[in-house]
Amino acid sequence: MLRVLSGGLEILSGLLLIALMAVTGLDVIGRYLVDAPLPGAFELTEMILGALVFAALPLVGRSGGHVEVDLLTTLLPDRIGRGLLWLAAVVAAGVLLVFAWRLGALGLQQAEDGTRSISLGLPFAPLALFGAASCLCAAIFGFVRAARS
Repeated sequence: MLRVLSGGLEILSGLLLIALMAVTGLDVIGRYLVDAPLPGAFELTEMILGALVFAALPLVGRSGGHVEVDLLTTLLPDRIGRGLLWLAAVVAAGVLLVFAWRLGALGLQQAEDGTRSISLGLPFAPLALFGAASCLCAAIFGFVRAARS
């Protein structure tokens, strides 16, 4: 199940990156070649970039690709060092659960209020709810990683 989720997030991240490049490219070409920038390009870039960060967050946590400073754990015995790394993974997963909870509440509130972006009128709720789901997935990956260590 987690492997399928990871694969889907990898594909989504790639598609979002392509979309980000396309929006930026079209905006630059339109702005400098035909003096007609892409309407709402800045707003669209912000939203795609936010979605890209949330799509990649669980992948980075699953692979252990995030930054870890382990100066202390290298000086301690292996068992204590592994215990500290496990504790750090559990704390990080707990923080991600709090993020998921708050983003979920924000997304539901935005859906209820009908909050939309200014230029393009895009709803904010799907991005917040996607962020909540992404933080939840990242927390699950963190717990799984901590259990394996």
